[in-house]
Amino acid sequence: MALYSAAAAVLGGLERGEGGLKSLVYGSDFPHARQLYALVAETLRYGPVLEALLDGAALLRVEKKLPPLLAKVLVYDLLFGKGLKCGGRWKALARRHRARLEAELARLKVRRGVSRNEDLLEPAPGTGPEAPQVPRYVRVNVLKTCVDDVVEFFKRQGYSFLGRASSVEELKILSGKKFLLDLHLPELLVFPPQTDFHDNRLYMSGHIILQDKVGSWETGGCGTGASCLPAFLLSPSAGSHVIDACAAPGNKTSHLAAILKNKGHIFAFDVDTKRLATMNTMLMRAGVTSFKLAQQDFLTVDPHDPKYSKVKYILLDPSCSGSGMVARLPLEEAAPSAERLQALAGFQRRVLSHALRFPAVQRLVYSTCSVHREENEDVVHAVLQEQGSAFRLVDAFPSWPCRGLATFPGAECCLRASPADTLTQGFFVAVLERRGEEAAVPSSLPAATEESLQQEEGVEPGAAPPKRRRKKQRVK
Repeated sequence: MALYSAAAAVLGGLERGEGGLKSLVYGSDFPHARQLYALVAETLRYGPVLEALLDGAALLRVEKKLPPLLAKVLVYDLLFGKGLKCGGRWKALARRHRARLEAELARLKVRRGVSRNEDLLEPAPGTGPEAPQVPRYVRVNVLKTCVDDVVEFFKRQGYSFLGRASSVEELKILSGKKFLLDLHLPELLVFPPQTDFHDNRLYMSGHIILQDKVGSWETGGCGTGASCLPAFLLSPSAGSHVIDACAAPGNKTSHLAAILKNKGHIFAFDVDTKRLATMNTMLMRAGVTSFKLAQQDFLTVDPHDPKYSKVKYILLDPSCSGSGMVARLPLEEAAPSAERLQALAGFQRRVLSHALRFPAVQRLVYSTCSVHREENEDVVHAVLQEQGSAFRLVDAFPSWPCRGLATFPGAECCLRASPADTLTQGFFVAVLERRGEEAAVPSSLPAATEESLQQEEGVEPGAAPPKRRRKKQRVK
């Protein structure tokens, strides 16, 4: 199926309520899921603008055989995207009306008093003027480059680097072509909310990863999370064996590989063939070498299989309601029913209990992009009670401002996140550690990370981050 027709089909499925964006994209026959997802996501983001342009230019009245949803996709790519790189007869049709559409776009900007395309975008539902918009987070892939080189690249592209952020307030006022180094995660850059990197050379080459600080937007959320925080909190040491239990589309796996410096081994599981194929491509592009993909339900994996005898770290981001996701895109799925929440929580308890059965596991991170206690604190509490004294909650990241709901003693060790408090998606993280002298990692977030954050407390806003050792591969 051609790209534009596939994108129109996904838009149609969303309108008819046939599923979420992620499921419709991965359930399509189009072979390049990431490309399709990006096109549909951006078409949705520009939806009201595209409707105004189509109406003003009277395109659908002139071209009566052109399906409206296909028209939206074509006009998006013609005016805001790659400029119609494919499309056959539909490309020729859209290009015939280019002058009329560009004139209507110019008139729309004048009417709204803006000069940039991005300024035409309206805040997504639930993110009005009273609610902060989540910025665009970009992880530097240290397997291929380093922060300093990426910063210099963007500066050559006309961006202004403002140094390391000292507060969330600094992130809220980011605008234009300005960016910061995140105040919590050392290899995370922060750009204004509407910044688009899908055509950026560093993204296409795997030097940067579009990965939210907390929560997942690029893959539609739950079960395929793209958050930086879980791998950061797991902090496996180089040479370790690690399981990524619900791995696709691979952003978390690539982050684990970067933390491991490609030394050690990552076992990554997912049940969907198409997602695994996309994940393999993504990991290869990111320069990841220390991984083994398996098309298998994690619940069917034998913890006592000798191949997993050295697994000390497990990252578990299971399917969830996705209720913490800020609506970057319209047509969000309805709030889950009580029955749906109970079903999800039952699955989450089973998969967390299963993960703790691996005999060598010392540290596990459990995360969801849900705001519901049923999927978060209640799951963790139930499994800890089931395990007795074998595992304990770690006081993860003491400097993080939002803690778990006080539903049981120790729940404050968990982390929560929200757009208002942390300028991120809604999210939950719990770090569990095996009790006893054999625990491989000290309690609380990696000591080296906490120490480095404390040492940098005196850094003035706008100051450049400390110089890092240059990688051999430079960004040109």
